[in-house]
Amino acid sequence: MDGFYIAILIGTALVLLAAFSSLLAYRFGAPLLFLFLMIGLLAGVDGLGIEFSNNSLAYMLGSVALAIVLFDSGFGTSLHSLRIAAAPALTLASFGVVLTAGLFALAAMVFLRFTFLQGMLLGSIVASTDAAAVFFLLRIGGINIRERVRSTLEVESGSNDPMAIFLTMAMVSVLSASSSEDIGLSMILLFIEEMGIGLALGLAGGMMIVTVINRFTKDRGLAPIFVLALALLVFSFTGAVGGSGFLAVYVAGIFAGNKRIQSAASIRRFQDGLTWLAQIIMFLVLGLLATPSQFPAIILPALALAFFLIFVARPLAVWLCLLPFDFTQQENSFIAWVGLRGAVSILLAILPILGGLENGQIYFNTVFIIVLVSLLLQGWTIKPVARKLGLIIPPRMGAIDKLELDLPGAANHELLSYRVIKDSPVMRGERIPRWAVPSLVIRDGRSMRYQYAGRLRENDQVYMFVAPTYIHLLDRLFASRAPVDADDAEFFGAFSISASRPARELDSAYGPGLLYDSEKDVTIAELIGMRLGTRPEYADRVRLGSIILIVRDFDEQEHIKSVGISLEPLEPATNLPIFINLREIAHRFRDYLRKKRRKVREAIHPTNGTPSKQAPANGENDR
Repeated sequence: MDGFYIAILIGTALVLLAAFSSLLAYRFGAPLLFLFLMIGLLAGVDGLGIEFSNNSLAYMLGSVALAIVLFDSGFGTSLHSLRIAAAPALTLASFGVVLTAGLFALAAMVFLRFTFLQGMLLGSIVASTDAAAVFFLLRIGGINIRERVRSTLEVESGSNDPMAIFLTMAMVSVLSASSSEDIGLSMILLFIEEMGIGLALGLAGGMMIVTVINRFTKDRGLAPIFVLALALLVFSFTGAVGGSGFLAVYVAGIFAGNKRIQSAASIRRFQDGLTWLAQIIMFLVLGLLATPSQFPAIILPALALAFFLIFVARPLAVWLCLLPFDFTQQENSFIAWVGLRGAVSILLAILPILGGLENGQIYFNTVFIIVLVSLLLQGWTIKPVARKLGLIIPPRMGAIDKLELDLPGAANHELLSYRVIKDSPVMRGERIPRWAVPSLVIRDGRSMRYQYAGRLRENDQVYMFVAPTYIHLLDRLFASRAPVDADDAEFFGAFSISASRPARELDSAYGPGLLYDSEKDVTIAELIGMRLGTRPEYADRVRLGSIILIVRDFDEQEHIKSVGISLEPLEPATNLPIFINLREIAHRFRDYLRKKRRKVREAIHPTNGTPSKQAPANGENDR
């Protein structure tokens, strides 16, 4: 019995230490998940001496924790983000994983003397980006980048785990089987079966979660528990019937998170805390499972493979997958760099050991070193890289102190509480619109009706009812002023123009030849939408010859209000032909052909009147 209490004591102390380490991470910009992993390592057999070698238990705990993280990732992914990023993200999550695994397999054959199938297994283990690491760095790390890039990375990191898990399990089965006949066809059929069942049951599970929660009105404090239990039910049932439980729980999260659901605010708060706990436990357990004293035997090839993955395999796979999509060089470069490996890869590295494969521990140790390098190198440099590539955008508004409060029943309004901030527009005299219904003001500990509160003061707490579609407009009223960035003019261009002006004015001022005939009769806002092929977002860029149009601001209907013009294009990031899309390739090829024809014409028809060296000696007419 004493051993039980000691185990609880040690486990609780490690979780608390990991939680307190977040203060260090925020202060010094250290990768927080790297610290979680290091705490597990330091507490393990080669550190404080805690011996933990139960691979099966570690895999089960890690799988449950990953299911919780994936559900929360899906729950926090809006349909808008999914729409603008679905095609490139799902391409990266499917073909990108396979490409990365294949390229990595070739490197493993060189550095570890593996066979191609063994290298493919190792590549499958490290092929997916880690959802926990990516979501933490992008959502909590204070990196404000373009919406399309952020959404692509988030959707990719949440959706590529099922593909990597499937490939890893399939390769373990292949390597442990005595016969390899018809492997290709059986793997394709198994993939279709697992993903199809996972997608179908994920949608059904999301519907079930929404239906159950909206009909459960007795004790709303149990709503988060119901959501957690139902999410794990979707995960486990899908896996039991032969589908991808990880895909199912992610899809269920997306569906439930984008529907009106009772107690949504409390569910989100509960999910946030639970996801943090799941990540801490997952990284600590996997850190405890490792044996650092075994690392020196494999350190050099593991480091070589880590750098190959970061600088060759991931960038090449990203570039090939995103060729059809109109990402700039900077965006492609950043997406390639944000390929963090984390707990998922270490979790999958347990499978070769559980499968009884030869060199099972080598797989685990190699992957652990690769993950450490990825979290340390990429995790610590994401913000500087984003800034170097010009992807960090100035914020549209400053801080907002807002609290969402749950309303009973299926109400068509939300109850929000705003704290009045010093530099906010409402503090400067802006009126609250009629479609918002203020009900209560709390000032200096006293509550009063809004009608009798007079002019709002700093630190007043204002409670109001508002339709969900208008919440973002209220955010602007109660937000502090956006911090002025010295690079705003450089980022948004030298000056701005109205987006409602005719696009033909650009052709007259900076052309001709900037626009196609079909684009001359539209507005600048419509032109940007046509060129992007999707709904424009804040800070989106469209290049027209020697200028760049930059989306600066939107009106209350979310239509483009003003557009910046940069006369010195920031793209391309480099003159090297890397990370360029098909449009840029075609453009450069046309330029090459144009220059080639010009040289030929100059050789045949010299401008100085003297005969060309290449002119025919017999005096025939040049053509």
